[in-house]
Amino acid sequence: MRRRVSPRQAKRMMQRMGLSMDNVPDVEQVVIKTRLKEIVIEEPDVAVLEVQGQRVFQVAGGKISEKAVERKLVVAEEDVRLVADQTGKSVEEARRALEECDGDLAKAILLLQSKV
Repeated sequence: MRRRVSPRQAKRMMQRMGLSMDNVPDVEQVVIKTRLKEIVIEEPDVAVLEVQGQRVFQVAGGKISEKAVERKLVVAEEDVRLVADQTGKSVEEARRALEECDGDLAKAILLLQSKV
């Protein structure tokens, strides 16, 4: 037969192992931002667990919504000039290629070199 561990006993055991866990009060919203989207969690329960100096956040419950993030790529002028110089193409063509390749210099150069 298994013995149940009370919350008080569990907390003492965690403290002996160097762990501490507390709720974060009054959390209204948690936002997780990725490169392509935002995940918004309204009124979640948030706990923070401290393990050997590291903090781990646990987010539970709440109303979840996601939305795509529109991102505008900013291409540095020096990158545009470099691609134009390497390919012999115009600055405008180099800028378009960099935008098409999400700012990847090597891909933009290869793209322009493949165009005859």
